[in-house]
Amino acid sequence: MRMHGAQLRASGDPYFAHPIEVAGILTEYRLDTAAIVTALLHDVIEDTTATRADIAGLFGEEVAELVEGVTKLSRLELNSEQSRQAENLRKFILAISKDVRVLLVKLADRLHNMRTLHFIQKPAKRERIARETLEIYAPLARSIGCHKICSELEELAFAELNPSARNAIVRRLEQMRAAQGKAVSVVSGEIVERLEGSAIEARVYGREKQPYSIWRKLQRKTVAFSQLSDIFAFRVVVESEEDCYRTLGVIHRSWPCVPDRFKDYISTPKRNNYRSLHTTVVGPRGMRIEMQIRTDAMDRIAEEGVAAHWRYKDKSYGFDAEAAQEQGGRDPLINLRHLVQVLEHGGDSEDLVEHAKLEMYLDQVFVFTPKGKLISLPRGAMPLDFAYAVHTDVGDRAIGVKINGELKPLRTPLSNGDVVEVVTGPKPTHPADWRSLTVTGRARSAIRRHIRQVEKEEFVRLGRTSVDQTFARAGKSRADVTLRPALDRFAVATEDDLFVEVGRGRVAANLVLETVFPGLKESERAAAAARVRISDGRSARLFVRGGGVSSNTNLHFADCCSPVPGDRIVGILQPDESLAVHTIDCTRLAEFEDQDSLWRDLHWTAEAEQHTISRSRLSATVRDAPGVLGLVCTLIGEARGNIVNLRMHHRQSDFFDVDFDIDVIDARHITHIIAALRACPSVETVDRARG
Repeated sequence: MRMHGAQLRASGDPYFAHPIEVAGILTEYRLDTAAIVTALLHDVIEDTTATRADIAGLFGEEVAELVEGVTKLSRLELNSEQSRQAENLRKFILAISKDVRVLLVKLADRLHNMRTLHFIQKPAKRERIARETLEIYAPLARSIGCHKICSELEELAFAELNPSARNAIVRRLEQMRAAQGKAVSVVSGEIVERLEGSAIEARVYGREKQPYSIWRKLQRKTVAFSQLSDIFAFRVVVESEEDCYRTLGVIHRSWPCVPDRFKDYISTPKRNNYRSLHTTVVGPRGMRIEMQIRTDAMDRIAEEGVAAHWRYKDKSYGFDAEAAQEQGGRDPLINLRHLVQVLEHGGDSEDLVEHAKLEMYLDQVFVFTPKGKLISLPRGAMPLDFAYAVHTDVGDRAIGVKINGELKPLRTPLSNGDVVEVVTGPKPTHPADWRSLTVTGRARSAIRRHIRQVEKEEFVRLGRTSVDQTFARAGKSRADVTLRPALDRFAVATEDDLFVEVGRGRVAANLVLETVFPGLKESERAAAAARVRISDGRSARLFVRGGGVSSNTNLHFADCCSPVPGDRIVGILQPDESLAVHTIDCTRLAEFEDQDSLWRDLHWTAEAEQHTISRSRLSATVRDAPGVLGLVCTLIGEARGNIVNLRMHHRQSDFFDVDFDIDVIDARHITHIIAALRACPSVETVDRARG
């Protein structure tokens, strides 16, 4: 209070009210003294005249180190330039991996800031903070199992970033609550009655899915709002692990279970240590019911994650790592260690941020090594992801894969229970198009690290050739001069770095010529520049690269699936030797299933993913009512999609189908638009046109 003095927050409250609120959040999780003190002091170094030495003198070295760690992480700005963003993220993850209390304090700090976000006047600043929360802090909270904090951060950010979508979902939930509210209490009573009849003590209560969680499911799954089965679910909390399985047996004997909807996260916990049994049954009154069955300890870990493992031990109060591993059977901080492994591979800033974010999303698939070791991977993972999860050296030398004893292509998605054996070669082999065969940040960063040097050599050769040709057309020779003036002008350290810039098209070869020979005649510069334009045209990076794509390969995007940056893509060789680019899930690819020689693995270049606008087609079934089409078009516009054409067909008395051709940025943008439309009650179905 003394150091913050008369400082005020945007709300007009005294500034010291904020650190008190942050500390209060952490007391709810029963953290140790040093963490609570750090929460109270987390802004004094940054915002006041206090120094680290002051903190160490008054509160000890442990608190000083934690406060300094939180201070260094206070400016992770997504709108900053890519290199700064990557460096901040690198420092952030390394700091929290050394002491997870730094992350817990930072999450509490961000949670209180989000609770008071509406006091900030500038919309752009509110949007930046909310987007940063959704893309960095909420996934980090999920990765260490703090579901309670994660859920609130997501809801607060969602309300700021997409209020119209959230309001639509909230209205639908209110309608469902009014229709099914009484049935929920009746079902709870019937479940308790069945369990008591089997001498199982349990607490049963209904749980409503959060709006942002529904939004994410609408994005991931091609279903309408009304088809989601877990809007209302039931949590059954029992005394022991044995009771969990007994409860499951009682429920399955009482009501028919829905096939393929049972998951055992007790025997195979999620990477963030989440443990529970999940099942879906057709319960009383024909209601489709999702159930989560767990113990009190599992319930606390599910809500509080790593924070649940602070306890008294040996007359002290702190993090009990041994008990944490005994309870869950695995390291509760394993996700942070995965992120550190991504950082160890280094890489360009444009890759680092995306790869680290990939590691923070945890929809999982469980597969096995031939020796029976369990490996958990993100859903959609492929054999190269598995190879790098086993060991970096295995991934580096992978040349093929056997899945359940059969040789399969490297583009095969892995399924739960697969036994995967990686076929390795004597030395690393990393074609550039292998990046499209991975989904994990760890695998992508490792592959990128290996091919980066090969790419650099190609650009050096290309740039050197371009400069030499330009000099020759002007009657000059590079051997007769030093390129130091060009190095200074374009802020590069070596000649190879300069050639890379020329090869990438970032620096024109004729500008190098003008810098080295400033007195060159206009006619000589023009003659050289004309040739450079031809050379640069040939050397410009294509939007699509991969095996089978050379400088003279003709490419065209298939109309049947309209690929856009971010889609996984594949090329099909045509009779005229050109390549047709399809999305990997295009239905027309079935025509070529038995013709392996026609397939080419492709990927998007960084330029395509950052600097292009693409056209995609959405097909929707809409309820026929006045103003509905205008509402749908407005939703697309609010999601920043530009409608360039629409066509209505199959019009009936209640519904009609409509195709929208929309200019979008990338595949994520399309998913965002689709989710916005699915949240609209007037839209029955919507999806991208395929095949």
